Amino acid sequence: MDVLTQQLGRSDLRVTPLAFGTWAWGDARYWGYGERYGPAEVVDAFTAALAGGVRFFDTAEVYGHGASERILGALARRTDETVVLATKFAPLRGRGGVRAVPGALAASLRRLGARCVDLYQIHWADRSEAPVGALAAALGACARRGFVRAVGVSNVTAAELREAHAALAAEGIPLASVQVRYSALDRSPERDGVLAACRELGVTLLAYSPLAQGILAGAYTAERRPAGPRGEAPDFAPARLRAAAPVVSLLRAIGDARGGRDPAEVALNWLRARPGVIPVVGVTRGDQARRCAACLEWSLTDAESAQIDALSSTVQIAE
Repeated sequence: MDVLTQQLGRSDLRVTPLAFGTWAWGDARYWGYGERYGPAEVVDAFTAALAGGVRFFDTAEVYGHGASERILGALARRTDETVVLATKFAPLRGRGGVRAVPGALAASLRRLGARCVDLYQIHWADRSEAPVGALAAALGACARRGFVRAVGVSNVTAAELREAHAALAAEGIPLASVQVRYSALDRSPERDGVLAACRELGVTLLAYSPLAQGILAGAYTAERRPAGPRGEAPDFAPARLRAAAPVVSLLRAIGDARGGRDPAEVALNWLRARPGVIPVVGVTRGDQARRCAACLEWSLTDAESAQIDALSSTVQIAE
């Protein structure tokens, strides 16, 4: 099948316009891996992703204490398809900041079973042991040595994004991406300057939690909340879920008018319609992957996007 790809920032890396996140692959404590789903479901999700034209997968060393990297790496090695693997360095307190980067990358490569990471990202800003610029430069050094193809950051402010960009530019390396939370229920990148900085600097914004952890897919209501620790998160407070209901209803109505498209597809396409934005959606089962990948088959009209813009701007449930 023909696979859609686009350039990631100003790097040499090309990726599909939808990525699948794998935080839940191997994470038992928060997501319930091994209890509510397991290896068979994850294999089905990966297979469905490839069938649906998704070749971009995001993980991190801290997801499942390394289990996510091991699972994703094993699946990537089993396919003949070319997949893009992104992972992240965790600047944990006491780890040593910049000094820890080479060893952390080597461990991630072992778990992934890869010689090179396609996209290596700083998982969050470390304000105690190493400024984000110094960490970005350390990841850039790994790129110069051939162990990383592109460098990104995650969970940063607009000022930190610019700091990372400047540090890498001094070494002749582009900052390819920034990964932050962004959805129709959390439009903070539009208000805090991150999206504007991305467009100015040519950085791709990777939007994680694009379905607000399933809320925008219609999976949860004030009467039906997630089981386990997830259900205690502020986003799933009954009052917030009631506030989100009109947005979910609009997504469902647009999807119905477009021939029975799922509200998850509509929510993902609202982000895809924004220049320089790629959604990163977490999946654990094949049916989820198929439903989300279907968004690549069509696009919203300007009028439909404007409807969602107008309503979602009045309902923001994120803190």
